[in-house]
Amino acid sequence: MGINVKLQVFEGPLDLLLHLIDKNKVNIYDIPIVMITEQYMEYVNSMDKEDLDVVSEFLVMAATLLDIKSRMLLPQEVNEEGEVEDPRAELVEKLLEYKLFKYMSYELKDKQVDAEKSFYKEATVPPEVEAYKPPMDMDELVGDTTLAMLNSIFQDVMKRQEEKIDPIRSKFGKIEKEKVSMADKALEIKEFISKHRVFSFRQMLINNNSKESVIVTFLVMLELIKTGIVKVSQDATCSDISITVVGNPEDMTDISDE
Repeated sequence: MGINVKLQVFEGPLDLLLHLIDKNKVNIYDIPIVMITEQYMEYVNSMDKEDLDVVSEFLVMAATLLDIKSRMLLPQEVNEEGEVEDPRAELVEKLLEYKLFKYMSYELKDKQVDAEKSFYKEATVPPEVEAYKPPMDMDELVGDTTLAMLNSIFQDVMKRQEEKIDPIRSKFGKIEKEKVSMADKALEIKEFISKHRVFSFRQMLINNNSKESVIVTFLVMLELIKTGIVKVSQDATCSDISITVVGNPEDMTDISDE
């Protein structure tokens, strides 16, 4: 965290510029750059040159002022929108931003000073008083309410609760996703084709109760076709698929879920 170095009454080049603008009572939006630059340079020339970190900040601003001063002497520049560019615009924007934060810091400082004058007293209520609860008069609480009225109110509340329940969705059970492993399915199919040499794809799917199980079975069969253990045929479009085991099921390679 940097240490703020305060030089006389000015904490930086922008602070000095604001001082010169206030001192000369000029409009911040129309800074007489020649006069302000001369006064600024007089102050910089009188500064102690030993602290280069501080002096360098003021020298950078001095160079900026001299650059603006030289641009003010040149013919005015026009931007793409046909508006005349003011060389002082960027400097004015920085001064306004600095001035805003400076006065905000004054406000925060005042709030801090005011807060230091505030004192708070902790609660000193005796435990007996804090634990005291006024007696409850049941007769006064119930009043003229009868058991029939209470029952009517209870039934009305229960009816409202029942109306909030969806008569259809409330009867749904918990749907759990079936986890089908390709490795487990491959072992199951290996056992099946060891006992059945010719069968239909529909027969193989009899014990598959979910869409995921059917998909995994289909993937395993594609792997068997690829390795040449089974061959498939179909007599016509949309007819059942016939599967013939032509290889040794024991030659099935290990099939993983990857």
